Amino acid sequence: MDADLFPNLFKGNLDLILLSVLEGGERYGLEIGKEVDARTGGLLTLNAGSLYPALHRLEKSGWVQAEERSPPRGGPRVRYYTLTAAGLAELARRRDAYVRFDSALRALW
Repeated sequence: MDADLFPNLFKGNLDLILLSVLEGGERYGLEIGKEVDARTGGLLTLNAGSLYPALHRLEKSGWVQAEERSPPRGGPRVRYYTLTAAGLAELARRRDAYVRFDSALRALW
C-alpha cells in the first residue's frame, strides 16, 4: 500500500480499531497501542497524539468508560478504558459498514 494513502485510511478507521481492541476487555492506553501493534504485525502503530484524543472522544460519545487506577505491575495510576453497551453497538454498526464498503470496493476490482 502506498505510504501516502495509508495514514488517511488509518485515521478514518481509528474508532473502529480502538473499539475492536476494547472488545477484548479493559485496557489502558499503552496496552491498547501494544495490542494494535501486535495484532497487525506492526502495520498499524498508534502514537499518543492520536490515541488519547481518540479515546477521550470515544468516552465523550459514551462508547467507552474510563477508570483511573494503578496497574497490576505497580507504578503511577493510569486510565483503564472499557467498552460500554453503546460502544459494543457502535462497534457492530461500524464493522457492518466496513464490511459493506469493502465488499463494494472489491466489486470494482
